[in-house]
Amino acid sequence: MWHHMMPYTPSQNPMLVSGGEGAWIIDEEGNRYLDAMSGLWCVNLGYSESELADAAASQLRQMPYYPLSHAHKPAIALGEKLNQWLHGNYRIFYSNSGSEANETAFKIARQYHAQNGEPMRWKVISRYRAYHGNSMGALAATGQFQRKYKYEPLAPGFLHVPPPDCYRCPFGQERASCHLECAAMYEQVINWETPETVAAVIMEPVITGGGMIVPPLEYVQQVREICDRYGVLLIMDEVICGFGRSGQPFGYQKFGVQPDIVTMAKGITSGYLPLSATAVRADLFEVFRDDREYVHFRHVNTFGGNPAACAVAVRTLELMEERDLIVRSAQLGEKLQEKLIAALREHPNVGDLRFFGFLAGIELVEDKKTKAPASSEFVSKVVAACKRQGVLVGKNGDTVAGYNNVVMLCPPFVIQEEELHLIVDAVVQALTEVGS
Repeated sequence: MWHHMMPYTPSQNPMLVSGGEGAWIIDEEGNRYLDAMSGLWCVNLGYSESELADAAASQLRQMPYYPLSHAHKPAIALGEKLNQWLHGNYRIFYSNSGSEANETAFKIARQYHAQNGEPMRWKVISRYRAYHGNSMGALAATGQFQRKYKYEPLAPGFLHVPPPDCYRCPFGQERASCHLECAAMYEQVINWETPETVAAVIMEPVITGGGMIVPPLEYVQQVREICDRYGVLLIMDEVICGFGRSGQPFGYQKFGVQPDIVTMAKGITSGYLPLSATAVRADLFEVFRDDREYVHFRHVNTFGGNPAACAVAVRTLELMEERDLIVRSAQLGEKLQEKLIAALREHPNVGDLRFFGFLAGIELVEDKKTKAPASSEFVSKVVAACKRQGVLVGKNGDTVAGYNNVVMLCPPFVIQEEELHLIVDAVVQALTEVGS
């Protein structure tokens, strides 16, 4: 098999995973590892939730597949449940992955404007360092050059603004003197491009895979206001931040805004089956409710909204409600933050610690005063040292040259508090080992 994101070397020896239990995975040799990344930011309910397996099996026995050119009950039930979690009135289009959910959002945004009398609105504004997927449109929206290198030219019409990086402010500001220049840039770009050509802004509530960059509260609110002022749609990419990861049902709810379009995947099924969704505000959907030629959304996805995947997603959300896991996620996030700050705040190789719900980013540096980023080799050694201690952590690899220096933590919601100690102890020991 061709392994994902792994450079080839003759000594390459990827782990062969054979099982999982709770927050732990087990390799073919019987070694156990505490998974502090929930797989790829997704296995929120852990690796041994029998109720999700039962939900899939039950649906597969009853009706395993039918395309959503028609309908089936699991897709309808999930749509109803998602609207409860979204705190709004949305219409749901199903796909398989976050990349596909974002591609769907881009097409819907462009077609909406065209059918709303503004056919020149086709450009989409994203952020440098952000990740929105690996397909040709979603990768164009992505602001990580190392992910794009040798794959360009990509889809046209995607613009980028600087990230809201309070640790490395692109505008040279300190937090005390900041005037949210990073948010004001959206208005600048919209006017430079002329407003009638801009269809949408896409953003994660926080930039996750690009370095766990957490904006000020007012930043997202100001971007929402700018979008409203210029008739630009706001797409919130909740692929990672959604489904309780932020300590709220969706990450945008922490900022007090309501998006026009919401994309989601990963935690929607706790990673047990592939599924994603693009939620579109109900009033936007109205411009597609017309039987004239080319007015309908001409987009199909063979496996999107698979009945078993939808059934698993419904049960995932039900279990989270029954077990109060959103509150638990927020509480675990607070405890992880306390432990990491206490252990690492003064460490000479830790430049910044960033948190968003039950997500954490540890920016590693060569020197705290100069903020010179740690090398990707140094970070890889830290990750490897954690693995030797039986803890799997993540890092922002292949993003922006010189800034692949952030260790990531995204543990499952079922993790126990004593297991949080194992994560923190492993990171501290790894930094001691590598930095010495």
